[in-house]
Amino acid sequence: MIALLQRVAEATVLVNGNLDAPGAGCKKIAGRIGPGMLAFIGVERGDQEAQLSRLLQRMLAWRMFTDVQGRMNLNLAQSGGSLLLVPQFTLAADTDSGNRPSFTPAAPSHEGERLFNLLLGEARKRCAVVEAGVFGADMQVSLVNDGPVTFWLQTRPPGV
Repeated sequence: MIALLQRVAEATVLVNGNLDAPGAGCKKIAGRIGPGMLAFIGVERGDQEAQLSRLLQRMLAWRMFTDVQGRMNLNLAQSGGSLLLVPQFTLAADTDSGNRPSFTPAAPSHEGERLFNLLLGEARKRCAVVEAGVFGADMQVSLVNDGPVTFWLQTRPPGV
């Protein structure tokens, strides 16, 4: 399971107002946060609840926010920030050869959605403010990257 973390001053994710007709209708705000963490989430084949739990634990403990000395010593809760989770299956792409990505490493859609929703539910139990994009939707994400600060976290099933 993959998380691309960005420290943001603010972030918003929009989805089509009519999810049954991609590209049609007006855009709706699915999630919006002020200062905090934007996490793009990719689910890989073979990922299970153990990877989800470990990834969330690492994300919430990750020290990417500055203390009074300007050092990255604070985690999300210590900074008082919010969390915006956005599903992004393209993070699991195989880009090792050619000019077109292969999405074979990504989890099947139904499994990716199940694990993303579990991650979202667990995050909402542990964080004061959690917003989210919509799995499978055409989304537009806008953000003001603070720093810029961006980190890649990945948890793998045992033996991989």
